[in-house]
Amino acid sequence: MGVLTAHAISLTGNMVTLIALPLYVLAETGSATATGLTGAVATVPVILGGGLGGVLVDRAGYRRTSVVADAVGAFTIAAVPVLHHSVGLPFWALLVLVFATGLLDTPGQTAREALLPEAAAAAGVPLERALGWMGATERGARLIGAPLAGLLVAAFGALNVLVVDAATFVLAASVVLFLVPAGAPAAWIEPTRTVGQNHDHDDAAVSGEAQPPPVPAPRRGYWQELGDGIGFLRREPLLRYVVGLILITNLFDAAKSSVLLPIAAQRDLGGSVALGLLVGAMGGGALVGSLVFGAIGHRLPRRASFVAAFALAGPPPHLVLAAGLPLSAVVVVTAVSGFAAGALNPIIGIIKLERVPLHMRARAYGVIGAGAWAGMPLGSLAAGFAVEHLGLRPTLFTVGTAYLLVALTPLLGGPWMSMNSPAPLLRKGPSAARTL
Repeated sequence: MGVLTAHAISLTGNMVTLIALPLYVLAETGSATATGLTGAVATVPVILGGGLGGVLVDRAGYRRTSVVADAVGAFTIAAVPVLHHSVGLPFWALLVLVFATGLLDTPGQTAREALLPEAAAAAGVPLERALGWMGATERGARLIGAPLAGLLVAAFGALNVLVVDAATFVLAASVVLFLVPAGAPAAWIEPTRTVGQNHDHDDAAVSGEAQPPPVPAPRRGYWQELGDGIGFLRREPLLRYVVGLILITNLFDAAKSSVLLPIAAQRDLGGSVALGLLVGAMGGGALVGSLVFGAIGHRLPRRASFVAAFALAGPPPHLVLAAGLPLSAVVVVTAVSGFAAGALNPIIGIIKLERVPLHMRARAYGVIGAGAWAGMPLGSLAAGFAVEHLGLRPTLFTVGTAYLLVALTPLLGGPWMSMNSPAPLLRKGPSAARTL
């Protein structure tokens, strides 16, 4: 499937940058604070691109957005080694290029995610299985990209391997351009319905009678459509709680991936190869977890699976690094945590798809993503500051303990109880899936 192939290629390149960029900054500056600042600058455009780009994705079309986002990313990330080796690359210029690279990357990922349900339906694949496969491509990107990046950094230097990321952007754009059929986005194919409209012609459609061509829904102003996405999230208690929990855990994850793990690998575990191995172990475990959940996830209680997955995925890697265990033990624990993490994105994905109307999928996903990612810059900055002033291991222990407490909050009840309930859109039938 072209969508999944492009997604896997693009994310594999992202893994290369995830390994190479913090090691480059550490080598150039020797500063945990500068490394944290780079991580923060890398995540701010993720929030902006996700929150503000959803409406543009809906308007421009999923396929076109995916291609343009990868093409721009190829240019900006390739500029980093080119400038460094030619006229020089001051730290502020690196931050500008990192920011520009991330600005369209999230809308590109949102567009591919929004393309998935229709691609799955065309292939006759159950949605849970398709989401499991997409989760598997994301985890597989870690499995392949991270160890490869570690080896390439050790052989050629952190900066030079960014060329590999640029090449993956070009390849991903080409896959979507040539393998995903051109056509109107799904949001434009079916007219927007409102509660109270007459749906008598649905019966005719079911019986096979000829139907007039659908009329695209009229466009509204950008800020009105963005407000629709924000308003929708405010009216969905479960989605609000999910976003709040992921906001906090993503803050912890950003602290680990952009600062704590690279520094631990550099100081205690052997450098870039160890870093790539750990990120790859997380991705490999998550790949297996995604595939297993794709096969049996529909039989499991969602809330219990969600809590167990978060509790096993987040805290253990922090705690074993804080304990100073050898690399082999850290790899094993990380792989087990990755296996648990493989269930998270499919669970979250099906909750979103069951509750977000088709015609506003991209803008709602953008708002949800922006909310979930909002704490990531703070996590990177705080981690750099904490390592400089408290030390690496106390910071790892504090983050791991806090992560566990947050992961258990769905057990408190409230809107979390509705995770196992029939989804509103699917319960009401096809026409409801097009209704706000």
